[in-house]
Amino acid sequence: MPAKVKPEKEKKVADIKEKFEMSKIMILTDYRGMSVKQITDLRRRLDAHKAEYRVLKNTLVAKALPESLSQIKDQLSGSVAILFGYEDVILPAKTLVNFSEEAEKPKVMGGVVEGVFFEEAKIKELSRLPTRQVLLAKVVGGLQAPLYGLVNVLSGNLRKLVYVLDAVKNKSALGGQGGES
Repeated sequence: MPAKVKPEKEKKVADIKEKFEMSKIMILTDYRGMSVKQITDLRRRLDAHKAEYRVLKNTLVAKALPESLSQIKDQLSGSVAILFGYEDVILPAKTLVNFSEEAEKPKVMGGVVEGVFFEEAKIKELSRLPTRQVLLAKVVGGLQAPLYGLVNVLSGNLRKLVYVLDAVKNKSALGGQGGES
């Protein structure tokens, strides 16, 4: 007779599945040696970026893993915590890697970014990219620069025309007064 799964565990597995489906980025870490204070501090920092850091049972995570993420099953041993990022991909990775470098823990083991598995080194590279807002600002700035140049060139010609017309007006005014003397 197969062992019955307790309803609490079924609910936890369903919750983890939902997190996998909603997440744009998931990073697995080895949290061994972290204090409760450090974990709480990391969680606070991640909250600002719509991300969460969860310590979950490896067996429940393994049951919740979709088939497309089966490559991370091998990393589910020991003290594993997972960062789930729901909106931005770069900011949670940046926050985790910076925290990890400051505190020397947790150790980044790898992760999944929009369905693609990333090794530890690739996660760290990702964390060094500019944020989405910075990249968008650079694109907008790059698009605006030629327009500003065009506006300056066109307004320069208009300015020169105004100076010429002003000079002609002033010369006419001086010429008209000089003729009466």
